[in-house]
Parts: sequence; C-alpha cells; structure tokens
Amino acid sequence: MSTPASPVLDPADIKALLQSRNPVQYEEYLRLKRAIASDQAAAVRVELEALIRSTEEGGAQASQITRAGIGAFLLGQHKIADRLLGDGPTDATTLFVHAMVKLSLDDAVAAEEKFAAAQKAGFETIDSNLRRAGAIRMQGRLEEAEKVLRSTGTEGARRAEYSYQMGCILSDRGDTYGAIEYFERAVDMDPHHPQALFRLAGENALHGNDNEAIRLYEQCLSKPPYHLGALINLGLLYEDKSNYSAAAFCFKRVLSYDPMHERAQMYMKDIEATTEMFFDDDMARNEARLSQLLSRPVTDFELSVRSRNCLASMNILTLGDLTRVSEQDLLAGKNFGETSLVEIRELMGQHGLRVGQNLQPSKQGRTDAVPSTPWSPAAPAGLGFLHQPDLSPQEQAMMARSVTELNLSVRARKCMARLGITTLGELVQRTPDELLATKNFGVTSLNEIRQQLAESGIKLRND
Repeated sequence: MSTPASPVLDPADIKALLQSRNPVQYEEYLRLKRAIASDQAAAVRVELEALIRSTEEGGAQASQITRAGIGAFLLGQHKIADRLLGDGPTDATTLFVHAMVKLSLDDAVAAEEKFAAAQKAGFETIDSNLRRAGAIRMQGRLEEAEKVLRSTGTEGARRAEYSYQMGCILSDRGDTYGAIEYFERAVDMDPHHPQALFRLAGENALHGNDNEAIRLYEQCLSKPPYHLGALINLGLLYEDKSNYSAAAFCFKRVLSYDPMHERAQMYMKDIEATTEMFFDDDMARNEARLSQLLSRPVTDFELSVRSRNCLASMNILTLGDLTRVSEQDLLAGKNFGETSLVEIRELMGQHGLRVGQNLQPSKQGRTDAVPSTPWSPAAPAGLGFLHQPDLSPQEQAMMARSVTELNLSVRARKCMARLGITTLGELVQRTPDELLATKNFGVTSLNEIRQQLAESGIKLRND
C-alpha cells in the first residue's frame, strides 16, 4: 500500500471526509493527521469531537463510527478509539489504526494480531512488520522481535520506525547508550516521531536535563497522534519549574480525554494545593537536615561498648530508630541499665532529639511496651541489604532488580536519581520521611512508589 503525500484538507473537505460512507483509505488518514496539526487544527478538533459525541449517542453509520474512532486515536482518546473501532470494518487501514490503539493501551497481544491482520488485508508489509515487531517486543520476545525487524531489509532500515524499534530492543536488553543512539537516529529521520521523542525526553529527564526533556516532550506533542504519557511527564517537568499554569494545562488536557485517569487526577490535586499553599524554604531545609540526622547510625557517636552492644542486639541502628522506641523498651533489653539510658539521653539531647519522640500514639501511653518483633534496621548503603542471611535467593534476586523496572513517573524517577537509588534493595532501605525530604517529591509520588512496591509484595522501611 502506497502512502503518498497529500494536501491538507480545508474545513469543507474535513466535514465531507468525516461524513463519507466509503471505507477509510490510508491517504485520508494521513491527510486528517496533517489537518489536526495544521492552522485549521481548532476547526478539525471541533468536527472530530462532534462526530465522536454523535456516534456515542447512537444511530451513526458504520463508516462514521470508524472515522470517529480514528479521530479519537489521533486526539489521544485511546479508550474511546478502542471502543469505537472494536466492531468496525476489517479493511487494512482500520485494522492498522486499531492495532496502534491497542499498543497505546499496552495490549500487545491484540496489537500483534491486528498488525498481522492488517498486512493480510493489504496494508504495506514493511510498516506492518515494523509495528508488529514492537508488539512482539512488548511481550518480552526480544529475539523474535529483532528477527521480524531485520526481515524488513534495507528498505525497512531506512525508516525512522526501524531505528525506534531497534532502540527499544537494545533498551530492554540493558544497553541504554546503544538505545539512545537509535532513538536519536529515528528523530533525525523523522523529527516528529512521537515514541522516539518520548523515550529521548525520558532519558534526559532521568539524568537531570530538564530543559532538553521539556523541549523533546513539546516536540513529541506538536503533531498527532498525541501521547498521554508525554502530557503527564511534561506537566510534571513544568511543575518542577514552578510553571503551574502550564502543568495544569497538561493535566487538564489528559483529563479531558480520560476523566478517570488516576495519575492526572492526583497531579491536578497537587497543583491546586501548591498554588494555594505558602511554601517556606527555611522549613523545607530544616526538614531535610532533620531527615539526614535521623538516618545517621549510632556508631557515628561516642558510646560505651555496653550501650553499643545493647542497641545492636535490639536492631536499633540509627538516631531515627531511637525516636521510635520508648525508654521502657530500652530498659527491657538485656544488660541495658540506667547508666546506658542516661548516656543515650545525653546523646539525643545534644542533637535536639529525645528517645521515643516519634512513637505512635497507641504506644506512647504504655509503660510496659516491649517490641514483639525486632526493630527494622537501617540497612548499610549499597547492596549490603542483599547479603542478609534471612533473605532467600529469590528475595535477594528481587532486591537486586533495578528501580527502572518500576513504572514510575518522571518526578519519582528523578527522586531516585537524586538519592542515588538504583535497586529495589536500596529503595526499601529508605523511609517515607527520607523520600519526602527530597526536592519536589510529594505524597503523590510516595503513594506511587508504595503502590509499585506493593505489587511485588514489598514496602519501604518503617512503612
């Protein structure tokens, strides 16, 4: 199937195309795509959204439903597009667009089937195989994906999609720098390749190159089909720059397409709270210093051998641990007496702290409280956590996994980078308070990390 360049439609042509009862041709799809990014974009969107509303109300012709579904995909309304195209015609263009919708919804199995069906129905073989390779890769079948990719030959290798898909394969294999080279090659071939721009923007954001990440996300969103993930991440970067109006625009745009989008809802609430809140820089700095102080090991300070041994036997390893245990708990420890308690009181007082100041209310009133389980230790830095003898080989393997495997937002990933956290083992050593003390890291990001860890059956220290 050929894909010739076509002139942009004028408003009258747009309406005629959307109301046509003929099967959608790929040339028409390309012209509609260009129209959405043209000077007539506002008029095109009005027509498309009117068609989408009318089809959802019922009574529309099958061809109009198909066009509404294609329009919804181009506007980033992927769930609506999937619903409208679900029972649509089986012509090559409709199948191909529906396959891309399935990819956007992370339904790689259905996408693979539809790309194959589109090719069988007459869609261009090379483009079908390039996209199908992506669906296969998303299912973890990297060797097969690369084989399908290379089967497109020299002609396939000349296309931006080939470089993008090869970059994704290298990324999944852990070759980040090789992947970036292919993503950059894809953008050189097609300056508006949305997925390659998205991946490059994410890499720049992860390494702190916020301005370049913003530029790439904006470029990614300059032409359809629109990437909702790019809108979310761009909004977070705007928020980091205190450009709250631009951030709100991004989150509202996502919610206009998907009103139940949980992350957009949470981030929008953050924006609303931030714009109403007076932010005290001195308070933030003090909280950060306190967090660092509480994480210091008790071995950093001069204590008697007896006190050190007693604290170690109770797995009390940091000043923060001492704020979460009562004096009665300490005295209940073996060989821990009044002399050691006085020594600990003096140590805490020197730093403006006291034993038990962060105890839960239910425990503060008890005079006989003895921990039923050992206190959670502050594990040593790096991978020391992995060498604890009570971890099974499976648990050690989980702790060694990279945090990049978690489906985290740009903001949460940047927090991990600032703290030097690279593995799940290093992440679960941190407390919620330590994460919240990091710049631009709020409760929304904390809940996001908690949710991702809970899916693996683990949680943050003291959580």
